[in-house]
Amino acid sequence: MKKGILYTDGGARGNPGPAGFGALLFDENNLLLSFNGGYSQHATNNYAEYSALLVGLKLAQKNNITHLECYLDSELVVKQLNGEYKVKDTNIQSFHDKIFKYISDFADCRFLHVPRSENKHADRLVNLILDIKAE
Repeated sequence: MKKGILYTDGGARGNPGPAGFGALLFDENNLLLSFNGGYSQHATNNYAEYSALLVGLKLAQKNNITHLECYLDSELVVKQLNGEYKVKDTNIQSFHDKIFKYISDFADCRFLHVPRSENKHADRLVNLILDIKAE
């Protein structure tokens, strides 16, 4: 069993607008294993949040994680992933479906909501990506 802790975040300036997304993967001892992120010229906050999670799940797979805890500061996305809310947008539904294909590879995968203050590293990564692209 290899446990991983994933922090993801996404955000759009303008919603929709320029968007950044990022993921940081830690081991069970809180040591950073890997991180990645990306940029979209025109996307919504939800699109960016789902993009971040997809990037993070790929990192976890590459690092042979079997048990994963995913922390997001988007309550909406967490509730959609946990089946408490329905996904209404067709573009987001496509992301939702991809994510569930990825999580089938893990023995255990959980989605947990955290306040933005507890997701500061992923938030910084997103803002760094957005700031660099704005230059």
